[in-house]
Amino acid sequence: MKRRKLIYTAMGIAGTSALGSCGLHLTQPSVRWNMATSWPTSLQPTSLDIIYGAAEIVCQRVSEMTDGRFVITPYPADEKAPALKVLDAVEDGTVECGHTCSYYYTKRNLALAFGAAVPFGLNARQQNAWLSDEGGGLELMQSIYADFGVINFPAGNTGVQMGGWFNKPIKTVADMEGLKMRIPGLGGEVMEKLGVEVINVPPNRISEAMKNGEIDAAEWIGPHDDEQLGLHKVASYCCYPGWWEPGTSFEVQVNRDKWEKLPKTYQEVFKAACVEANLKTLARYDKLNRLALGRLKDKRIKFLPYSEEILKSAEKAAFDIYEAEAKRNKKFKEVYKQWKVFREQTYQWHGTSELEFSKFSLKE
Repeated sequence: MKRRKLIYTAMGIAGTSALGSCGLHLTQPSVRWNMATSWPTSLQPTSLDIIYGAAEIVCQRVSEMTDGRFVITPYPADEKAPALKVLDAVEDGTVECGHTCSYYYTKRNLALAFGAAVPFGLNARQQNAWLSDEGGGLELMQSIYADFGVINFPAGNTGVQMGGWFNKPIKTVADMEGLKMRIPGLGGEVMEKLGVEVINVPPNRISEAMKNGEIDAAEWIGPHDDEQLGLHKVASYCCYPGWWEPGTSFEVQVNRDKWEKLPKTYQEVFKAACVEANLKTLARYDKLNRLALGRLKDKRIKFLPYSEEILKSAEKAAFDIYEAEAKRNKKFKEVYKQWKVFREQTYQWHGTSELEFSKFSLKE
């Protein structure tokens, strides 16, 4: 009898587990959230389908994995919050969560830049490794956001970006002197060291700002998104690589009070949806950037590599900024110290494996 009871008990547990996965509505509450984003959609004059699509993936998968019990509605830039104020909206509870990029908020703490990308930092694979339990970066980023009552999760990556659009050839550091350029985060601070005047313009206004002379240079992401924003229509020169964003992470920011009120099951579903969005977004960029690059070359856009002089000057300026900030910002120092060790070690590994393979296989 005891054995039979044990078998029935085990079957009951298995049955409950199955109901938990395919009949979640039987035990879990109905939750409705709003998600502000920093991105325009196809319904607006400019569109960023891949990035906004990352937000949509998170929302869609959360709903699907909870049988429609946990529903998050995404909103494009400026509907629930201004494009560069998503963190504020999440922090004050205007929305429960937001999809954005951490380097938009470096005035809060410069260390937030590491959660997105920093000059001469990590590529997409390395960044994903750092922003994981194994890498330790996510814990550091979440400790900063805790000060704002927010918790964050990576949810998208662009891969190595392009190096910006210009209305004249950029071959030396002197060519940058006096340029008005749209470039956020620590990349902007490095550009300032090189003589550039940095003006932060939201994504949906970049092309307009270039056209009306508000700025005369701008970086965005890469061929696909840059083409969607029409940057090839307002500038003829595109530089590469985007040394300031070698593997940019987007993230979902969640109001911590709202997060802690979620059932544990919903929290795990939410995190899984972010991981899925992270992987799919990078795959979409790898697919679509190759096609857009061909179209832009057909339009006779001039692609120029950054010179060794520019790259070395920018790298020196970047690490000068890091070292100086580490001396005056305790949290930045904590993140930078850990990140730098991770960077050095992963560079050694990738330099031994990935680089040598790429040098052979990517030869023209």
